Amino acid sequence: MKTKVKIILFALPLILLQGNSLLAARPDVVRKLSFDQALELTYQNSHVLKQVNYLQKQKDQERVAARGLYFPTIGVTASAVIMSDPITLDLNPVKDAITPLYKTLGSYGKFGDVPGLPDDVATQVIRQKLSAGLGEIQNQDWNQVIQKQQFAVVAATLQWPVFTGGKILIANKSAEIQKQDVKDVSRQKEGELMSELVERYYGLCLASSVVKVRTEVYAGLRQHLEDAGKLEEQGIISKADLLQAKVYHAQANRELSRAIQNSGIVNQALTNTMAIDDSSQIEPVSGLFYLDSIEPESYFTSLSATRNPLLSQIETKKLLSVQKFKAERSEFFPSIALQGSYDIVNKDLSTYIPDWEVGIGLKWTIFDGVARLGKVKAASMQTKQVEEYGVKAQSDIATMINKLYHELDMYREQLAELETARQYAEEYLRARDKEFHEDMTNSTQVIDARLALAQVRTERLQAMYNYDLTLARLLEYSGIPGDFPAYSKRNGVKSETYQ
Repeated sequence: MKTKVKIILFALPLILLQGNSLLAARPDVVRKLSFDQALELTYQNSHVLKQVNYLQKQKDQERVAARGLYFPTIGVTASAVIMSDPITLDLNPVKDAITPLYKTLGSYGKFGDVPGLPDDVATQVIRQKLSAGLGEIQNQDWNQVIQKQQFAVVAATLQWPVFTGGKILIANKSAEIQKQDVKDVSRQKEGELMSELVERYYGLCLASSVVKVRTEVYAGLRQHLEDAGKLEEQGIISKADLLQAKVYHAQANRELSRAIQNSGIVNQALTNTMAIDDSSQIEPVSGLFYLDSIEPESYFTSLSATRNPLLSQIETKKLLSVQKFKAERSEFFPSIALQGSYDIVNKDLSTYIPDWEVGIGLKWTIFDGVARLGKVKAASMQTKQVEEYGVKAQSDIATMINKLYHELDMYREQLAELETARQYAEEYLRARDKEFHEDMTNSTQVIDARLALAQVRTERLQAMYNYDLTLARLLEYSGIPGDFPAYSKRNGVKSETYQ
């Protein structure tokens, strides 16, 4: 009866641990996902990729706007004007100049050679007409209002650039280059997202496997504690051996609890990457893997030179700087445009103003100090700056690829060594456990053997995880992050999971 009570007490921590963990981390939804399914969800839901998609649409519209610069600008203008005084034209000097002539000829002029009329009759008739004309001149208002003080007009306008020194062509080329730049940004974000997903998806694989390893260790130490309790009652082992078994059992309990909490943290990070409900519990279907061999380092280095999105963005920045140089240089040339207007409707607008007008205009800044020259030189320096940045970036990427490739080799060697160590640790544990039950060894040696096996298993899982993450980063820097799923399905791939 005493033994049964002790067994129940020994098992109680595990029951409490499992109950608390289930209550604390009980998910609303458990989703079994392969890496390919997780990748599809990530690309579908990612806010980063959606933001880049909107940026792409923005650049598309900017490209449309740049094309619009080739076409005329047609608009409508309306204005209402109040002037301090009306515009007038004083013709009284003209009146004063011709009035004496009319008076003299109307009174004293003699006219002849009028067909059908004698000279005296003709003179009389012409004098009468000159007198009538003089009366009209005197009766007219010789101070005319050309434009009233208040008026309003609505007019259609047109302006069509004919020559701008290349500004319109440069704007269109720049817009096209920026569209390509966004494509490179999209590839870069997809690569970063792939590496992040690998880190978190396979991180969850690692965390889940560590939980299983720790559970196995906990179960083994629990069984060992039960056996130690029985042997201590029978006087086969000492009280100190039993106490040591209890200490290691409690430690295994803490390690298991910590592994479960870490798994929950990594799960939350993974759901954040996939942008799904935070309450979902992901159960990875794909396991950690590694390959004994991949392509040589030169393969990835050569790919990075042409496919790395960062280098592509630097190249587009260089092209944009060249266009900026041309744009600054175009300021030395004149701008010529056709322009015109048509009077649609007006109120009190002078009748002397024509209904429409068409013309051509030129604007040419001849001298502005040295502002334009300074901008041209600054633009050329920017191009050289981008070139130097590109050389440095290419060197850094090649160095990073070299580092990552050698790390892959290191992890492969570790996995081979850890496989041998695991076999030794498993055999060592079996031997120590057998000796313990045969009273040929003490409790400490059994516990050490079990912990050593757990340590080897954990290190092997960690090395495999490091391999997967390093491979993803290598492919990202090489410009082929999308090839990662294919590597996990290659012939000869080695995978490992703990059930």
